[in-house]
Amino acid sequence: MTTTPKKKSQQGQRKKKKKNQSNPFRRFPSYILWSVLAFIIVVYIFFFYKTFVGPYSFRWKALYGDVTYPKGLVRGIDISHYQGDINWEKLRNAQIQGAPVSFVFIKATEGTDLWDENFNLNFHNAKKNDIIRGAYHYFSPHTSGKEQAKFYCKMVQLDENDLPPVLDVEEKGSYSTPQLQREVLDWLNAVEKHYGTTPILYTGYKFKTSYLNSSRFDKYPYWIAHYYVDSLAYKGQWTFWQHTDAGEVDGIKGDVDINLFNGDYQDLINLTIKPEE
Repeated sequence: MTTTPKKKSQQGQRKKKKKNQSNPFRRFPSYILWSVLAFIIVVYIFFFYKTFVGPYSFRWKALYGDVTYPKGLVRGIDISHYQGDINWEKLRNAQIQGAPVSFVFIKATEGTDLWDENFNLNFHNAKKNDIIRGAYHYFSPHTSGKEQAKFYCKMVQLDENDLPPVLDVEEKGSYSTPQLQREVLDWLNAVEKHYGTTPILYTGYKFKTSYLNSSRFDKYPYWIAHYYVDSLAYKGQWTFWQHTDAGEVDGIKGDVDINLFNGDYQDLINLTIKPEE
């Protein structure tokens, strides 16, 4: 049966109408669709930057030599097995912005069973080369502070003229803020009792103000990590400032953390462990 032109036209209109109904976006003007698409792209870029770019942007700055060195005369570094083999003779004579390497913090332990494989060698060589040394523990939010303290005290022997023990807190894990504070205080109290000296607390500026912002931590010398700023926004007392993790020092291959002590060299000596009376 032949189809008349009128019927063909009606069939075409019905098909077109059906196609329009199957595509709901055709109901909106094109400028609205483009606006929505642009909004989605902006949100995605913002999320991507905050999640993947922002936290590591200081690394990109460092690649182009944009490492900030605040004013100060007493400077030092912190190291672990990630620095590999260190040429201690070069390090002993190294200069950081015209100042010698006066102190070095060395990673010793993490959690309840992780031991830094280079700790003994680094700890020995620091003293051998007349660099004031300290040993730090990386806090794990998966085991109790008391058990971690037992492990640190078992593995680390601090001597006269060493810096006090250090707790490095960077992760909250599944702890609530009160739980985290309680576990951190358990470590600090146990270690202070064992060594007879007040430990040093290391953490980042934002982490401190977000999770450890309590007067209960005011007694502990604060070692703050805050990169690529000319001056600290932190309003409390601080003792050490880790101002970059992308520094360069003779004797060490690759990047290394650079720290500034808030005081003169005699103040640094005064902070070290003293003989029991």
